[in-house]
Amino acid sequence: MKSIKYIVLSILTLSLMVSGCKGKSNSSDHGHAHHGAEDKVRFSMQQFATMKMEVDTLSFRNMSDYVESNGTLEVPPQNEALVSTVIGGNVTHIKVIEGDAVTQGQILATISHPDLIKLQTSYISTWNKRDYLKKEFERQQKLYNEQVGSGKAFQKVKSEYQSVHGEVLGLEAQLRLLNLSRTSILNGKITEHVSIISPIDGFVRKVDVKIGQFVAPQKEMFDIVNIDHIHADFMVYEKDVAKVKKGQTILFTVEGNEGKEIKAEIYSVGKNFEEDTKAVHIHAEIENKAGFLLPGMYIQGRILIHNEETLALPESGVVQQEDKFFVFSAVKMRVGDALMWDFFPVEVQVGIIDNGWVEIIPIMPFKKKQKLVSQGAYYLMAELKKEEAEHSH
Repeated sequence: MKSIKYIVLSILTLSLMVSGCKGKSNSSDHGHAHHGAEDKVRFSMQQFATMKMEVDTLSFRNMSDYVESNGTLEVPPQNEALVSTVIGGNVTHIKVIEGDAVTQGQILATISHPDLIKLQTSYISTWNKRDYLKKEFERQQKLYNEQVGSGKAFQKVKSEYQSVHGEVLGLEAQLRLLNLSRTSILNGKITEHVSIISPIDGFVRKVDVKIGQFVAPQKEMFDIVNIDHIHADFMVYEKDVAKVKKGQTILFTVEGNEGKEIKAEIYSVGKNFEEDTKAVHIHAEIENKAGFLLPGMYIQGRILIHNEETLALPESGVVQQEDKFFVFSAVKMRVGDALMWDFFPVEVQVGIIDNGWVEIIPIMPFKKKQKLVSQGAYYLMAELKKEEAEHSH
């Protein structure tokens, strides 16, 4: 539960803005214990409008106690990809730029190297050799089964066939890694280029190559991210961990979104503390993933841990004086030919503070439909203190 910060009021500045009147009032008329004796502040309708004051009835509001937390937006590991090549080569084409949307299997770039041609010609040669040995193996096997051929000849050709067959399988695995079609190669279509393709759908976050650059095997060429499953990753400190659990709501903001809160729900609470921060990770699924949400963005959130209907006023309707809290009851009355506002300080207790609203716990019951100041309580307290100071001299 947060307490309202004590605000030092500038009496000099406020006295230039308003002129209030202090008067006696029968406390039984309002049913409250007032600040000091029976003090009040009186404003004309013009002063009321100039000060941009507002009055309202004390109403029930859905208030939540919360734990404050910071974090970042993240995506699951399977939604990020660093794209590299399994063979060294020179970059011949780059087909995307940072920010481009890509699909799984889309060509990002091409590279070339003489070893690519050597690999393909080696595959053709080894495949033909295996084809010949396969036929020879089948012939020798038939002779051996008919007890016409020797077992030694059969075993020799069998060994050679199995060895070359393994070489073919190994070369085919390399061709698959390079996204080269073995059918096209066997049909005589030798290519000088290898395509670098995207392994996932997403956006290009980074391009780390240039045309003509030689890239070694495993060199990171592209960074791809898919934000479809972006989520909020918060850090909760040790003192608050016991209050947090799966299913709770988090309201958070991101830079550049004009302070608008985004709603998320906790789906995972970490089980171990970070050594340096003594905090655990809290993962939350975002309810409405807007397009501006990107991995790595810093976020500030409120984890709602308690939620109920309570009497509440805006923070601007509550003022702290030393260790006490006050609101102002408002009564409109006619003085001569003019309508005036009379404001009476009323001591209250406060509870939860939630998003600019304060839970009000009356010490004495309020009258039904009692009007209270919802905007300008600090100004009224300043005027009240000014009047007290003047009368003390």
